[in-house]
Amino acid sequence: MSKRLTVGLLAGEASGDNLGAGLMTAMRAELAPDFEIDFVGVGGARMIDAGLDCLFPIEKLSVNGFRDPILKLPTLIKALKSVGDEMLKRSVDLFIGVDFNVFNFLLEGRLKKRGLRTAHYVSPSVYAWRRGRTKRVAKVADVILCLFPFEPPFYEKTSVQAVFVGHPLADEISLTSGDSSSRAEARKKLGLTTTNTVVAVLPGSRTGELKLMLPPFLEAATIVAKQDPKVEFLIPYPRETLKPILETSLAEFSQLSVKLVPGGARTVLQASDVALVKSGTSTLEAMLLHRPMVVSYRMGKISYQLAKRLMRSPYVALPNILLDEMYVPELLQHEGTPEKLAHALLNELQSARQDPDYFLAFERLHKHLRRRADVTAARAVIRLLGVGSS
Repeated sequence: MSKRLTVGLLAGEASGDNLGAGLMTAMRAELAPDFEIDFVGVGGARMIDAGLDCLFPIEKLSVNGFRDPILKLPTLIKALKSVGDEMLKRSVDLFIGVDFNVFNFLLEGRLKKRGLRTAHYVSPSVYAWRRGRTKRVAKVADVILCLFPFEPPFYEKTSVQAVFVGHPLADEISLTSGDSSSRAEARKKLGLTTTNTVVAVLPGSRTGELKLMLPPFLEAATIVAKQDPKVEFLIPYPRETLKPILETSLAEFSQLSVKLVPGGARTVLQASDVALVKSGTSTLEAMLLHRPMVVSYRMGKISYQLAKRLMRSPYVALPNILLDEMYVPELLQHEGTPEKLAHALLNELQSARQDPDYFLAFERLHKHLRRRADVTAARAVIRLLGVGSS
């Protein structure tokens, strides 16, 4: 007869919902048939499909920017108490906070003080700034599951067990997803010619990011188009509400051949020859698809000065952080002029076309990050539970 376990989880965003669902599925598979698991907490559609007993909609927790969390503070405090009380009431064997750091750290801390085992999935960016946060993580979590290999060493002098589990994107994207046949297939899907140069333009998915990033990106595109009149530009939009914002900006650049593509960046990157990318997860996706890229980022002057003082990493693009060298160009803030962005794009495109070894570093990183993250993470938390054979 199977024994039963109760595991609590909380994800506050779509990315966490994906991670949580993969972890839940892998835990069930690893412990079957000896154990059955009841999952309870908060998540999105994917976690619910994976069997989560969801206490309330994930949208109740979603916040953006600096103002939104302040306005939603009473709701968030109430949710924090509600979830914590439910975890204690159900006597969960383990609680796993999935990303959503500030909220989950508070919740994990409360539960750990009451004697519950806790794990946190996705390390905060301690490599970039506020490295003292490792001590805070150690106070609230028994195990932290890290997506990148450079993260566990930051926790070596703390009590938390840091485990490199790999990145789910590296598992999801096959080693051949960026090859010429995949490019041709993506172009066919988007109705593009196979011979023209295609540039992926990824200015971000938040309204504030678009306001700052899109104008210089489109001006850079104009300069590139003067060098190559047959070039085509692709801009993805993950939410329908972003389309009118993009269309308004594009009205001033009617001479450009730009196609707006609904959905995420995957197909756009697969169809492209080179990418102009806002710093963030898209740089990792471009790397995994073996696309040359130029990375940029802009923010308000005060925010930039503050971020500059707090930054502890010399790089912002994930490929550069992983390689610990300036492998792909980074043009940040005032350095990200349209002229410099265009020049860097054309240089990277030429380098990739002329150097057959250009993508070897990307391939090496891709293989290193392919660790079956769902399964590796599941085995780490199962060890914490002290059950099974992992």
